[in-house]
This record gives sequence, structure tokens and C-alpha cells, in this order.
Amino acid sequence: MPEGDDGGGGKAAAFFDLDKTLMEGSSAFQFARAAYRNGMMSRRQLARDVWANVRFRLAGSTDEGTAELRDRVFESLAGTRVVDLQRLAPDVMAGVLPRLYDQMLHVAWEHQDAGRPVFIVTAASQEMAELLAHVLHFNGGIGSRSEVRDGVYTGRPAGPFTYREGKAEAIRQVAGEQGIDLAASYAYSDSESDLPMMRAVGHPVAVNPDSELERVAREEGWQIMRFDKLGRRLRIAAVSAGLALVGGGGGYAAARLRPRRRFRPLR
Repeated sequence: MPEGDDGGGGKAAAFFDLDKTLMEGSSAFQFARAAYRNGMMSRRQLARDVWANVRFRLAGSTDEGTAELRDRVFESLAGTRVVDLQRLAPDVMAGVLPRLYDQMLHVAWEHQDAGRPVFIVTAASQEMAELLAHVLHFNGGIGSRSEVRDGVYTGRPAGPFTYREGKAEAIRQVAGEQGIDLAASYAYSDSESDLPMMRAVGHPVAVNPDSELERVAREEGWQIMRFDKLGRRLRIAAVSAGLALVGGGGGYAAARLRPRRRFRPLR
């Protein structure tokens, strides 16, 4: 529960990771599913990206792995019109919104009620971060910026890749621009990959943490929030889905990735 008094001279803020912190599962998968449904990605590309995401989430990250992920993210956008990506928004939001954690939304809104601006910080695109922040009435979104020329993505970055140290760099930049006191601020994440961001603020909070983040949080006396009792089952399901997709289960992929006909409203 965020306290009402920050006790410092500067303005405090709250920074929230997206995947498995604000929402159950992966926003990248929801984006890939929307792209597949709208003819912007082949079934083979979808299977490859789903498996890469599963492997990345389970195995953790290295400097080499981070570079590979960054290159894959930006290269996947090369040659895509900005307007075509924008038109995916309804499908992407239909996948993301029902998976938001009510608990975390209320935490974010409590920060706002206490006078702290709230930001989503994600390795997803800046456009995705800003769109979701707008829908949730947060104060801003911080994501990976891609270079655009003549309304088309070039496949090159236009700022830091907001992952690992890149997230910390990005929030420091926003803090400098908006007069935010990071020592009085909060950061929420589930993953050890966000340790640079969490160590950049005075109040880091581990949310349904992975084993390494939980270890660090306990050693350093950070607050731990745990409410996702399905975490283990979801990880097993993700591995099974990835194996099925990569192992030639094309029909399985198509069946599983058809749009849901009923939209569950945000509770």
C-alpha cells in the first residue's frame, strides 16, 4: 500500500512494468496474435516469435540475449507503415485488457490519488505504452522508440531499448524532464531483468517475483506482493504451447489464436 507522504523535496512517481506485473502473461504475444490475424505475420513467424518469447522468459537474459531480442523487435517493424500498426490497437487491447491485474490497477490509482504520476515502463513499443497508459488514465507510457521515415518504420531504434539498463536509463530521462525525485519514487516488477530500474528508485516493490528477484528483494528488505497463484501453471502451459507451435502444430496454433468472440470487460 503506497504511503501518502514521501518525505522528500521533489515530486515522486510510480513506475510499473507491464508483462506479469500489470497484466497476466505477455503483451508481446497479444501483439503477435493481432498481427497474425490481420495478415501482417505468417503462421511460421508467429510460431517462431512465440517460442522465442517462451524461451526468453524461462531462461532469463544475458547481454547477448538482450541484443538478440532488441534486434528482433526492431527488425520485425522494418517496412511497416505506422498507420498499419496503429490499426492493430483494437485487437491488441482486446487481448491485454482482460488480463490486467485488478490489484495492480488499484495500487496505481492509489499512487495517483496521493499525487504521484504513474507510468508504464515496457520493452514494448512506445506506441503500445502510450496507448495503454491513455486507456488506463495513467500519466504516461515509456517504451522502445523506433525510427520512422515518411510514415514507415525503418527497423532502427530512436532511443534506448527499454529493457534491463535501458529501463533505468529511460526513467532517469523522464525524471530529469519532469522534475521527478527518483529517491522518493516507486518501481514495480516481477522480473530480475528489471533490477536496474528497481535500484534506480527509493521504493522498489517485487510483484509475483521470479526466484532471483525474490531472493534479492528478501536480502534487501524490499516489499513483496504475491497474488498470482496460477504462476506455475501458466509457465507450464506456456512451455507446452511453445513446443506445440514449434513442433509443427500449425492447426493447433490457428485454432488457439482465433479471436475470442466474447470480450470480458475490465473489472
